[in-house]
Amino acid sequence: MAYRVAVSFVRWLLRIFFHRVEVTGLANIPEDGGGLVVSWHPNAIIDGGLVLAHFPRQIVLGARHGLFAWPVLGPLMRALEIVPVYRRQDFAGSDEEMRREANRKSLDVLAEAIAGGKFAALFPEGDSHDEPFPKELKTGAARLYYRARELTPENAPPPVIIPIGLHYDQKRLLGSSVLVAIHPPLELDEALSANATGEAKREQYRRLTQELERVLHQVVHATESWQQHHAMHRGRKLLRAERAHRAGASPPRPDMKERVLAFSRMWTGYNALMGTQPKEIEQLFARVREYDENMRELGLHDHELDSSPRLASPWLGAILVLQMMLVYLLLPPILILGYIVNMPTALAVLLISKKAARKQKDEASLKLVAGAIAFPVTWFVVAVLVALGNRLLEPIYPAIPGSPLLTGVTAFFLSAASAYLVLNYQRLARQTLRSIRVRLTRYRRKAALEQLRMERRELYDAFTKLSEGLALPGRLEPDGRVVEAIRDDA
Repeated sequence: MAYRVAVSFVRWLLRIFFHRVEVTGLANIPEDGGGLVVSWHPNAIIDGGLVLAHFPRQIVLGARHGLFAWPVLGPLMRALEIVPVYRRQDFAGSDEEMRREANRKSLDVLAEAIAGGKFAALFPEGDSHDEPFPKELKTGAARLYYRARELTPENAPPPVIIPIGLHYDQKRLLGSSVLVAIHPPLELDEALSANATGEAKREQYRRLTQELERVLHQVVHATESWQQHHAMHRGRKLLRAERAHRAGASPPRPDMKERVLAFSRMWTGYNALMGTQPKEIEQLFARVREYDENMRELGLHDHELDSSPRLASPWLGAILVLQMMLVYLLLPPILILGYIVNMPTALAVLLISKKAARKQKDEASLKLVAGAIAFPVTWFVVAVLVALGNRLLEPIYPAIPGSPLLTGVTAFFLSAASAYLVLNYQRLARQTLRSIRVRLTRYRRKAALEQLRMERRELYDAFTKLSEGLALPGRLEPDGRVVEAIRDDA
């Protein structure tokens, strides 16, 4: 019961932080037997929360033992039955044998869960990071897997290993999107499936760790640098925009599933061509990076070279053009309440998370934990103040209802509801402001836009020519979209 409540709470927190969470590959999870889930670790505790909240079967997670000391997070992790993992770097100067023994016990708990038909999850890099590729893997996941195989009853199906790709569009930002891509179980060769002992078992640990590293590089579409990562994203966006333009189509904005699939096409083609035509592909991506810089300078998306975005709300756009401050006077009072009550707390959470984060990968986690504490406290303080005000004002103004408790509870829920409305309004306002800015840019920079349209056409033709004959994932639709290919056995 506590586990289900805790998972629901995590799912609710993630729904607040992310505008959209998409999940693919649920059919890849076997109905029977246990297994090990592995993924890369680019976003601290957010990664574990996504796996826990969106993996349909019960899952036992291993996490760094130091996280159990965090306020709110520690009790939540215990309710989620998360098992502490003791890393060597956290015990510098301590008794190494004690650490090893503690780690063995933790891995045994996870292995027993797998052997009992559950799933366990590990992030085998051992630490979160900000790189566009998985860091070198530790052997813990391999050791856990083989220990689980030893404990699995003979009449039960052997445990499986399921890789998960976590794809964030902007991992630090509130209101961004994420894709949880669940991939098919690994197919292990005879050597990795054998029952080994001694030195042969250590060799299995090493080889399975290498295989996990290879697979994780594939499922997350690892790149050698963020510069190359951004260039590939620009490539998939310009191809979609040019295809749609040539077809005279206006496809809807791509969801995370389509973005990742289109990026997979770009990543697959790039790696294939680097082995056969490295000079040509490097020259092409140099042009893409230059095109990307010019597009960023103008602040445009690729499809906006052809037409301006539609205003998210025409009447709101008119108000924004006339006078931004009028918006706050014309919008419902609950929205104004939302800003008054929640804005100071939001600014404090942003400041604390930015100051306390050692690396970018910690910011989102700190925002989530700090917000989970700070906002309910803020709403409670407002509720108490409103209730006290009701009690003090009732003798002076008899017309005021004399119910401090009801007034306080109402204030609490209004404060929470107004925070939700503020989040949605800000998204609407950003879209509207951007629509206006793009229209102004298109009006003022016509020559630059024509030059970029020409460059986009040439880049499209170059990509098309180089990719002829390549087996790329997905299927191209006439309107420019990329969709899953229809399988022959479907």
